[in-house]
Amino acid sequence: MRGMPKTALIGVLSLLATLITGTGAYGYYYLASELGRAQEALTATKQDAEARAAALMEDLAIKNEEKITLAGELRLLQEAHEDEKRTVRKLSNTVDDLEKIVATDPELLAKYSKVYFLNENYAPAKLSSIATEFTFQKERTYEVHADIAEFLEDLLTDAKEEGLSLVVASSYRSFNTQAALKSGYRVKFGTGANTFSAEQGYSEHQLGTAVDFTTPTVGGMFVGFDKTDEYAWLTKHAYKYGFILSYPKGNTYYQYEPWHWRFVGKKLAERLHEDNDYFYNLDQRVIDSYLGKLFD
Repeated sequence: MRGMPKTALIGVLSLLATLITGTGAYGYYYLASELGRAQEALTATKQDAEARAAALMEDLAIKNEEKITLAGELRLLQEAHEDEKRTVRKLSNTVDDLEKIVATDPELLAKYSKVYFLNENYAPAKLSSIATEFTFQKERTYEVHADIAEFLEDLLTDAKEEGLSLVVASSYRSFNTQAALKSGYRVKFGTGANTFSAEQGYSEHQLGTAVDFTTPTVGGMFVGFDKTDEYAWLTKHAYKYGFILSYPKGNTYYQYEPWHWRFVGKKLAERLHEDNDYFYNLDQRVIDSYLGKLFD
């Protein structure tokens, strides 16, 4: 621009300044506009995200409520299922008990000895012999109801292991055997025989669940048996095997017979032992409630 007049130079510079100034202002405006649009878009995106987040939170809350409801329903269903299982078990146990009662001879827990009568045709369904090591007279055969044989053998074996000499002097007796025995006692003792010997049909021995215990030293007359260690052991432990003393002191049926023990099952024997009661004191209906548990 050498040689250009000063006034012209000033005009050119002024024009350039105007152009530069105008372009910068436009650029700033453009950038400001873009920034505004970006901020608007960000705000919209943020609002949309917040709205979606709120919707998700609401949906989650609904799902949680549904989950809680389902959990409660599941718990109720589980409780109902457990109740049904308990009911089924009870019914099953009831059916089992009824089957046991039906399958068990009701005579085995009846109160004989002047109360109920066994006819001449009655006999246990099956008899089992007692091992000779546990019998008083080795040459004789002693039998008991087959279903109590194991209980009796356990009792005798345990007594033997404790150094005791407990043996069986009398066990199952048929109607006719009892009749002959009572006849012999009546000849020997007269009417006094009624105090210690049952008439035929009224003897617990006919059931096959009663035995008379003794020791080799006491013998078959049983005199002094209640003074022996064997008797003391029986009073403490016989109930554990299902045996009870039929005629203790003070009973109203027969004289005190410490040697005569009857099997009534562990459950009933345990009750009588704990209550310090005796068999013939109980109502027959109470006794019958233990029939299904007789051989448990």
